[in-house]
Amino acid sequence: MSSPNRDKEGNPLIQRYTPNERSNHWITAICFILLAVSGLAMFHPATAWLAVFLGGGQWTRILHPFIGLVMFVSFAILVLRFWHHNHLDKADKQWLKQMDDVLNNREEKLPKIGMYNAGQKLLFFTLIGCMCGLLLSGIVIWRAYFAFYFPIEIVRLAALLHAFCAFVLICSIIVHIYAAFWVKGSIGAMVRGTVTYGWARKHHPRWFEEVVRKSRD
Repeated sequence: MSSPNRDKEGNPLIQRYTPNERSNHWITAICFILLAVSGLAMFHPATAWLAVFLGGGQWTRILHPFIGLVMFVSFAILVLRFWHHNHLDKADKQWLKQMDDVLNNREEKLPKIGMYNAGQKLLFFTLIGCMCGLLLSGIVIWRAYFAFYFPIEIVRLAALLHAFCAFVLICSIIVHIYAAFWVKGSIGAMVRGTVTYGWARKHHPRWFEEVVRKSRD
């Protein structure tokens, strides 16, 4: 039986995410799935059948904006937790210049990466932009409480912005999920909270060195 600091094969583990951080992430993820399904259900008649997952058309219209508020608050907490890990630096710029090495898994040729690579950081800021756009436009088109305060032209523009931000967000999350499967061990990090020394040293060597150095102090 493996100990909390070792996997089933006896390899030592490093904590990458705390239980609170993982819970925060999964609340955001679950809200995103519910919002994507309900949003598509209201977007086009061909996808209206998706409303069944939230109890039908009426409940979908009622719940969608409230779930959106929960997702925004949960995501805002994630931003506060991980903001300091997502500053772009010289290593990130070099990482982007070596995209051919990234796509071909030649990580030994890449600069040392911290907790997140440049791609993850760019995704982070893309999500922030989309979330803010969705919140602001969503308030304008929320018919039950706010839409009647705005001219119809503003409401129409807000609806267009809402659809655009939702499209970009969905595409970004698809890329995020694909990358998580592509880099073996990433999903386990968000499920169990730990990664092996080998995984950390290979994919995020600068972060690995920082963690090991702190553990020795």
